[in-house]
Amino acid sequence: MSQPGTMTLSKKERLCGRKLTDKLFHREGSRSMAAFPVRLVYLRIEADADRPPAQMMVSVPKRCFKRAVKRNRVKRQVREAYRKNKHILYDAVKEHEGTALALAFIWLDDKLWDTPKVERKVVNLMQRLAEKLNSR
Repeated sequence: MSQPGTMTLSKKERLCGRKLTDKLFHREGSRSMAAFPVRLVYLRIEADADRPPAQMMVSVPKRCFKRAVKRNRVKRQVREAYRKNKHILYDAVKEHEGTALALAFIWLDDKLWDTPKVERKVVNLMQRLAEKLNSR
């Protein structure tokens, strides 16, 4: 499926930092798509030597779950689904040299979902994004 060591989610693959996050949410170039209960906001950015092909973050609003335990569970589910299937996006980005992706997965529902269902929705979003990248 992929090279050894790529089934991890390293610190470099996490989207952190105010500049890139602001670009992702307040720039005209960002796009989004949804597969309820998850919305994916993405932005094509320039690839650096030290930047991975895709950086991601997960957001679960407090209005969805008041208790942090539930918010953390959903974040864990989405991160795990991304980690197991990130090769879908990595293969698509590999074809476009000089391009990387900034991704944000945002939870939309106020109910907890089973892990396999969450994974199906995240994979659906990633496949749709890969198709969009390859169609350009």
